[in-house]
Amino acid sequence: MSVDVHVLLFAKCRELAKTSTATFNVPSEIVASELLQKLVEKFDLTSIRDNIILALNEVYIENLNDRIVLKKGDEIAIIPPISGG
Repeated sequence: MSVDVHVLLFAKCRELAKTSTATFNVPSEIVASELLQKLVEKFDLTSIRDNIILALNEVYIENLNDRIVLKKGDEIAIIPPISGG
Protein backbone atom coordinates (compact mmCIF):
# COMPACT_ATOMS: atom_id res chain seq x y z
CA MET A 1 0.00 0.00 0.00
CA SER A 2 1.22 3.52 -0.72
CA VAL A 3 0.34 6.96 0.62
CA ASP A 4 0.73 10.57 -0.42
CA VAL A 5 2.98 12.57 1.89
CA HIS A 6 3.69 16.28 1.93
CA VAL A 7 7.37 17.09 1.27
CA LEU A 8 9.02 20.32 2.41
CA LEU A 9 12.37 21.31 0.90
CA PHE A 10 14.64 23.95 2.41
CA ALA A 11 17.59 26.07 1.23
CA LYS A 12 19.93 24.10 -1.09
CA CYS A 13 17.35 21.30 -1.43
CA ARG A 14 14.74 23.80 -2.58
CA GLU A 15 17.24 25.29 -5.03
CA LEU A 16 18.16 21.91 -6.56
CA ALA A 17 14.57 20.65 -6.71
CA LYS A 18 13.24 23.98 -7.97
CA THR A 19 10.32 23.77 -5.55
CA SER A 20 9.71 24.25 -1.84
CA THR A 21 6.82 21.80 -1.46
CA ALA A 22 5.53 18.71 -3.19
CA THR A 23 3.23 15.77 -2.76
CA PHE A 24 5.03 12.44 -3.09
CA ASN A 25 3.60 8.94 -3.25
CA VAL A 26 5.61 6.37 -1.26
CA PRO A 27 5.07 2.95 0.32
CA SER A 28 3.26 3.27 3.64
CA GLU A 29 5.96 1.19 5.32
CA ILE A 30 9.55 1.86 4.32
CA VAL A 31 13.09 1.83 5.72
CA ALA A 32 14.27 5.41 6.24
CA SER A 33 17.34 4.92 4.00
CA GLU A 34 15.05 3.77 1.16
CA LEU A 35 12.86 6.83 1.67
CA LEU A 36 15.94 9.04 1.53
CA GLN A 37 17.05 7.39 -1.72
CA LYS A 38 13.62 7.85 -3.31
CA LEU A 39 13.59 11.52 -2.33
CA VAL A 40 17.13 12.07 -3.62
CA GLU A 41 16.19 10.55 -6.98
CA LYS A 42 12.85 12.36 -7.25
CA PHE A 43 14.22 15.80 -6.40
CA ASP A 44 17.72 15.53 -7.95
CA LEU A 45 19.58 15.87 -4.63
CA THR A 46 22.49 13.52 -5.39
CA SER A 47 25.11 16.25 -4.91
CA ILE A 48 24.13 16.74 -1.25
CA ARG A 49 22.76 13.28 -0.45
CA ASP A 50 25.30 12.47 2.27
CA ASN A 51 24.49 15.65 4.18
CA ILE A 52 20.70 15.59 4.14
CA ILE A 53 18.67 15.22 7.32
CA LEU A 54 15.09 13.97 7.17
CA ALA A 55 12.31 14.80 9.58
CA LEU A 56 8.92 13.15 9.84
CA ASN A 57 6.20 15.38 11.26
CA GLU A 58 8.83 17.71 12.77
CA VAL A 59 10.82 14.89 14.42
CA TYR A 60 14.29 14.11 13.07
CA ILE A 61 14.79 10.62 11.67
CA GLU A 62 18.00 9.77 13.48
CA ASN A 63 18.55 6.19 12.32
CA LEU A 64 18.30 5.52 8.60
CA ASN A 65 17.97 1.79 9.35
CA ASP A 66 14.64 2.33 11.11
CA ARG A 67 11.46 1.13 9.44
CA ILE A 68 8.90 3.90 9.44
CA VAL A 69 5.16 3.79 8.90
CA LEU A 70 3.73 6.68 6.92
CA LYS A 71 0.14 7.87 6.87
CA LYS A 72 -1.62 9.99 4.26
CA GLY A 73 -0.75 13.63 4.84
CA ASP A 74 2.39 13.02 6.88
CA GLU A 75 5.02 15.71 6.45
CA ILE A 76 8.58 14.88 5.38
CA ALA A 77 11.09 17.71 5.65
CA ILE A 78 14.32 17.48 3.68
CA ILE A 79 16.90 19.54 5.51
CA PRO A 80 20.17 20.36 3.75
CA PRO A 81 23.59 21.06 5.24
CA ILE A 82 23.39 24.18 7.37
CA SER A 83 26.27 26.54 7.91
CA GLY A 84 26.44 29.16 10.56
CA GLY A 85 28.71 31.28 12.54
